[in-house]
Amino acid sequence: MTADHTPSSSPDQPPPPLSGFQDEIYLQGLLEDRVPPYPTDPARLEEAARRVLAAGPFGYVAGSAGTGATARANREAFDRWAIVPRMLRDVQHRTLDREVLGTQMTAPVLLAPIGVLSIVHPDAEPAAARAAAGLGLTSVLSTASSTPLEEVAEAAGDGDRWFQLYWARSPEVTASLLARARAAGYRTLVVTLDTAMLGWRPQDLDQAYLPFLRSIGIANYLSDPVFRAGLAKPPEEDPFGAVAHWAGMFSNPGATWEDLAFLREHWDGPIVLKGILHPDDGRRALDAGMAGVVVSNHGGRQVDGAIAALDALPLVAEAVGQDLTVLFDSGVRTGSDVVKALALGARAVLLGRPYAYGLALGGEEGVRHVLRCVLAELDVTLALSGHAHVDDLTPRDLVRR
Repeated sequence: MTADHTPSSSPDQPPPPLSGFQDEIYLQGLLEDRVPPYPTDPARLEEAARRVLAAGPFGYVAGSAGTGATARANREAFDRWAIVPRMLRDVQHRTLDREVLGTQMTAPVLLAPIGVLSIVHPDAEPAAARAAAGLGLTSVLSTASSTPLEEVAEAAGDGDRWFQLYWARSPEVTASLLARARAAGYRTLVVTLDTAMLGWRPQDLDQAYLPFLRSIGIANYLSDPVFRAGLAKPPEEDPFGAVAHWAGMFSNPGATWEDLAFLREHWDGPIVLKGILHPDDGRRALDAGMAGVVVSNHGGRQVDGAIAALDALPLVAEAVGQDLTVLFDSGVRTGSDVVKALALGARAVLLGRPYAYGLALGGEEGVRHVLRCVLAELDVTLALSGHAHVDDLTPRDLVRR
């Protein structure tokens, strides 16, 4: 599929080009005197979300660990790389589609796993899944979703979906969650390693706001038969007891590389380790038989003063070569960010906070707007930098500022 063809609701008509979204906006302004319902600029998008959300939910989504140094470093790392456009190359027809671990995508962009989305919009994870599937993209569902994984799978329809695992201290509950995800059609497992415990997040602490303690974001546990079997009373009768039981098993700081064998035993699809920042950890993931890694610092939410994810990306990509699929997240805001990450070795990127802001502003339509903006800018940037295919991007297309 080329960049001139994105999914359409009508099989008889070719869908519009990804970059045609900007033409659509300009024409609506000309013919209907209408501006976009949501901002196209990432900074204005965040500010608009701030205005519609209560302080607790906004702080939970936008907040970072400690002083915010890692989150700032993520953005500064993108600014240190500059794209070098090339001229007089035939870029009339672009190809953005890419296969990632057996999943065919219209563009190498996934929705990152973000939990507790009901705090920003009641339609929560199903709305995000529908928006992604409608554009031929893949969403990664968080274990900490507000909606049981089976309902989100149904919302995604025929779209591919991946499942993100927070590795519970209880092996029985972990195995049950994995079995449910496979039964519901999730094909790739993304295991988050950098959240053995919650990072120090002042925005949440100053408001004493943690959604999980309000039974938000633990729907997959409350609907799990093995989890429920460990309760003295059903969650409907004793919600505090259920939260306490969850809190006692959510994190697993004792997990080691040797424990990955347990996951391979209970998951027969690709397994991706999320949170890799050191080349040696990339090599260990390869040695452990993993299918891929996500170079990520959790968007700066876990360790204050950590390495920027984009600074780590080339080192990890070089360490694992072509033997491991390298994905990337943390700090991605625009289509040009996607170009830079792909050029530095990522097979695909995961988009996080921006789509949560879109969800807050307009539910499914807000998420679709954000995704269309990123895809359109990706297509435009690819063409204007002289490339017709995302596979053409290499580190030689960038320079350090």
